[in-house]
Amino acid sequence: MAEPVPASAPARPDPNDGGLDGIIALKKAKVAELRSRGVEPYPSRAPQREDCAKVAALGGGLNEQTTHTAEKIAIAGRLIEHRDMGKSIFGRLADASGNAQVYFKKDVLGESVFGLVKRDAHVGDYLHVTGSVFRTKTGELTVAVETATLLAKALRPLPEKWHGLSDVDTRYRQRHLDLISTPESRDVFIKRAKIVSTIRRVLDARGYVEVETPVLLGQAGGASARPFATHHNALDQDMVMRIATELPLKKLVIGGLDRVYEIGRIFRNEGIDTRHNPEFTTTELYEAYSDYEGMATLFETLLAECAAAIGAAEVTWGGVKMNLKPPFQRLRLPDVWKERTGESIESVLQGKGFHRENLLKLAGKLGVHAGDKTPSAKIFDRIIEEKIEDLLQQPTFLLDYPAAITPLAKLKPGSDCLVERFECFAAGRELSNAYTELNDPQDQRERLAEQMKQRGEGDQEADLLDEDFVQAMESGMPPMGGMGFGVDRLVMLLTGRDSIRDVILFPTLKREAAK
Repeated sequence: MAEPVPASAPARPDPNDGGLDGIIALKKAKVAELRSRGVEPYPSRAPQREDCAKVAALGGGLNEQTTHTAEKIAIAGRLIEHRDMGKSIFGRLADASGNAQVYFKKDVLGESVFGLVKRDAHVGDYLHVTGSVFRTKTGELTVAVETATLLAKALRPLPEKWHGLSDVDTRYRQRHLDLISTPESRDVFIKRAKIVSTIRRVLDARGYVEVETPVLLGQAGGASARPFATHHNALDQDMVMRIATELPLKKLVIGGLDRVYEIGRIFRNEGIDTRHNPEFTTTELYEAYSDYEGMATLFETLLAECAAAIGAAEVTWGGVKMNLKPPFQRLRLPDVWKERTGESIESVLQGKGFHRENLLKLAGKLGVHAGDKTPSAKIFDRIIEEKIEDLLQQPTFLLDYPAAITPLAKLKPGSDCLVERFECFAAGRELSNAYTELNDPQDQRERLAEQMKQRGEGDQEADLLDEDFVQAMESGMPPMGGMGFGVDRLVMLLTGRDSIRDVILFPTLKREAAK
């Protein structure tokens, strides 16, 4: 227990005296003073404790005859409130389970322990207390403290008044302060963890095997995106960070793992906005003998199960209130393209590529921006965004895309330009992407060669021809369905968040200017 506090001990720091540097200086002086008195402000061990939420459970049986519980409780947490009333102090300790009010009384604790709380403990510090539970005159269950121990001294002040951080940039740069002061933010990341564990539970129950594939590669593939480049010193060779997990996962299916998935980090050297972060998390999965219809049913199940896990059967996202109960609406892209543009989708396609002249004419007719150097795939995407996405507010599968932008999917029977692919949308935003996977190695080589042609025309995000992958396909690849979806986007939907930075603990930010 702490030694008696000398009469000359400094008063509690005044937050308005000396600014931040002054507060930190006073706190450091307090640490030195505590040690000079034989009190360790950062002890190596914490006594056993229970969650702060247990206070409510223990005090549930109190009545007019039983004012204090016979059973004692020990709790620990961060001191988030300190109300000094002279010979008594009301405080509040918080941990991951919630918070509990604590009451320190001088004639119960004695000078040494009471002095520790009165003069040495401040908001932000960690304390361990024991005592019985009673109900105050206002009806709040409270721990009548009998022992108190300082567990850790905070040197920096916390956000004022525990109303949360109003400065958005500070919330993202100093996530620890955001989590301390904003319960809603903590709740988002707890829900995120539940969503990820639910994805694993659903897939594991269906016989999928979770695997890990390389982050560093000699060549990026499996998506239309620019990679981050790096260099391996020992091998003296340039490498890139993965932009998708598709190709190695497909190799595993070729190798006999019929159902595989990976939840992992992806890196794309692209812009940053409310929907995109260059480092993000995806789930990719592949199932032999399935197809894109099987993937659609699986995604409905995954989304519904994740929603149930966090109690979000109905959500509002992007201003759209939606019901996540399957089945979701299904629309064919060729049908809505014709309806919204007045032209057949085949008119802008030429086999497995684009009919660029017709595409440019259509863009001009629709008032969609398309410069001479704008890649055809970008123009196509812009037409969908501007003319079709308003149809995709409730959870909706948009099916059957051009082979020109989907080099890894199988052609629809009877078509030479459309593939079996869907994207699932909600509030006009993409949630997932799935194919009936192409398993003809000769066709695959031709498709990737077409992508290389698009790259030569200026589309630096077009797929590369991966010879190693095509050779793996030549060993025999079973028919399969495959799907990928962004975990961050899924969490945004289920928690109603409009910025990806609200669901990534440490988002990528522009470096702060030197002060």
